[in-house]
Amino acid sequence: MADLNSVLLMGHLTKDIEIRYTPKGNAVADIRLAVNHTYKSHEGDLKEEVCFVDIVVWGRQAENCAQYLSKGRNVCVEGRLVQEQWETTEGEKRTRLKVRADRVVFLPNGKPSDGAAGRPVSQHSQHGYDSHTPAAPSSAQRPSQSGGYQRQSDPLPMQDHDADDMPF
Repeated sequence: MADLNSVLLMGHLTKDIEIRYTPKGNAVADIRLAVNHTYKSHEGDLKEEVCFVDIVVWGRQAENCAQYLSKGRNVCVEGRLVQEQWETTEGEKRTRLKVRADRVVFLPNGKPSDGAAGRPVSQHSQHGYDSHTPAAPSSAQRPSQSGGYQRQSDPLPMQDHDADDMPF
């Protein structure tokens, strides 16, 4: 049986991001994400649980997060679990799980006054503010003959894929 280590989380940042650099100059940012879960108890009351998750982001993505994100901002994080191990000064061995982010997507906060409710910030990609993808027009835009972009109402056509291209 194959192993799978994949995490997808969506939540709010619990504090502003501070960035640090390794001795070799690699950027590292630690993010703490609050992920809310609302459910109905057996008595019919609405209950809310909050799960706090530690996330580590590396490289240019860490720098982008530190520059553009702040406490309370909604983000979507794709990554994998990593286990940290260390020994305390008293000689006790400790371990903890963290998420090693492969991708961080900046999401709108959903405030009606900011004009962005319900859609991702789309300066860098059609799927949100994503440091892995260069700037791209939205799916409803196409290059015009004059070199600019014009809105088109029809969706993009489906692309043909070989069976070898499929991830499953």
